[in-house]
Amino acid sequence: MRRLPRVLSCGLLVLFMASCGTSVDPLAPTTGNRAAKPVVGVILPDRASSDRWDEQDAPLLKQALGFAGIEGVIENAEGDETKFTSIADDMIARNVKVLMTTPLSPEVGAAVERKAKNAGIPVINYDRISLGGLAEYYVSFDNINVGELQGEGLLKCLGNKPAAQIIELQGAPTDNNATLFFDGQRRKLGPKYDAGVLKLVDSKPIEQWDPLIGKATFEQMLAANRGVVDGVVAANDGLAGAAIEVLKAKGLAGKVPVTGQDATLDGLRAILRGDQCMTVYKPIRDEAEAAARLAIAVARGDLSGADDLATGNTRDPVAKRDVKSVLLGADLITRDNVRTLVAEGAVKPADLCAGDTADDCAQLGILVN
Repeated sequence: MRRLPRVLSCGLLVLFMASCGTSVDPLAPTTGNRAAKPVVGVILPDRASSDRWDEQDAPLLKQALGFAGIEGVIENAEGDETKFTSIADDMIARNVKVLMTTPLSPEVGAAVERKAKNAGIPVINYDRISLGGLAEYYVSFDNINVGELQGEGLLKCLGNKPAAQIIELQGAPTDNNATLFFDGQRRKLGPKYDAGVLKLVDSKPIEQWDPLIGKATFEQMLAANRGVVDGVVAANDGLAGAAIEVLKAKGLAGKVPVTGQDATLDGLRAILRGDQCMTVYKPIRDEAEAAARLAIAVARGDLSGADDLATGNTRDPVAKRDVKSVLLGADLITRDNVRTLVAEGAVKPADLCAGDTADDCAQLGILVN
């Protein structure tokens, strides 16, 4: 997989042309055309796994598509595969120009893509790929690298602790991204497990990334190991929060490093408090803008322009094909560099520094206006 630099776009939408110096802005609206707007249908996966889908992806996609004169019809499947399929059927019947999906499972995602293919509608997989599917394009992050960052972060947080005992809370078994995160983690942690430098107590996938399931699962794994744990690999901030709840109840919060991902507000505040040791920041604005540019090009019939944007390839081992891809970079975030996210506007200081994290922000020089 070819990976793009972390900052894909040259700036905000309104600055795209000026800052990048290009003569054609793929996000710019067409002029002199009074025909009905082309429609791009977007199906986001759920609300339970992360607040990003409603709070970031949906408005960013809608803004970018609308700026280019494209109507974005964005719906959330709410973790329900039947609803996901129903939404897709409605969008296909509407004859959208492009269907963008974040599949709940490869099987359902691929089934929807077959329907879209039969209707002549191109599909973009957004954030997650449908293994065995027919999507023309895929936009996401370099998810193996995300897992590597989690493994690297845990090792830094553990320091030189000998034979540290590790419990892993992995993502949904139906989400290929979770598999890629796991693979990346193993690149960093696998040799340590094999050498006995670390001991893997247990590793379990969590259905639908559900924090409640994650909490119950972590409690069971911890109890089975007589309450002993030296580090927790949590595949995202939601699962990290679930583990931290259990650790708090046992007086272990802040003493046991916990990883995360998504740089959510809760995750960042947990890092400031010392309950979580790291997270991975994936700039959703970059991802949404990349997907919007791709969708706009396809909706306008500019397939060569779309191919120019998708400079990478992702291997689908089920379908035995390469999917044209845009793969973005990510950043490891710890207490030492949380303030960079404030500087980027990824989090508001007033939200980050409210209540019990105010003193931590002051120590780090994060100013609340």
